[in-house]
Amino acid sequence: MADSARRRAKQPNSKHCFVCGVENHQGLQLAFYHDESGTVYAEATVPDQFQGYPGTVHGGIVAALLDEVATRAAMVEDPNDFKVTASMTLRYRKKVPTGERLKMIGWIEREGGSALKAAAEIRLSDGSLGAEVKVLLVDYPEPFVEGGELDRLGWKVYPD
Repeated sequence: MADSARRRAKQPNSKHCFVCGVENHQGLQLAFYHDESGTVYAEATVPDQFQGYPGTVHGGIVAALLDEVATRAAMVEDPNDFKVTASMTLRYRKKVPTGERLKMIGWIEREGGSALKAAAEIRLSDGSLGAEVKVLLVDYPEPFVEGGELDRLGWKVYPD
């Protein structure tokens, strides 16, 4: 089924996250969506201020994008079930350019107990693979939020 034909649901954003924070004007302010298969995706054009080598997205930014989309795959069923990355294996396949539309895609590969394995990739504007990651996600080590803390952090679905 083509991406455009799949039903999608928007995921929450926070106020200040570097990747998704709607009020973080120094960040990327990405919106994330998932479809009925549990695949999470986002699109972005990374500006030159986040380059490493000229015209190339800094490797740390590539890692942050992939970590975010992989982690969000674990939140499809419950957006308040926060996981953290215990380990990450990242492979840079091609130059990831600034100023071009990128597509990030994430999915769960294996669930089990308090840990799960997820994967994600960045597709370049021509559809080729720019980078990919495998992550081990674990439960947040202590209660992440209490009471109205999520409201204070701005963790909610914002309209497009």
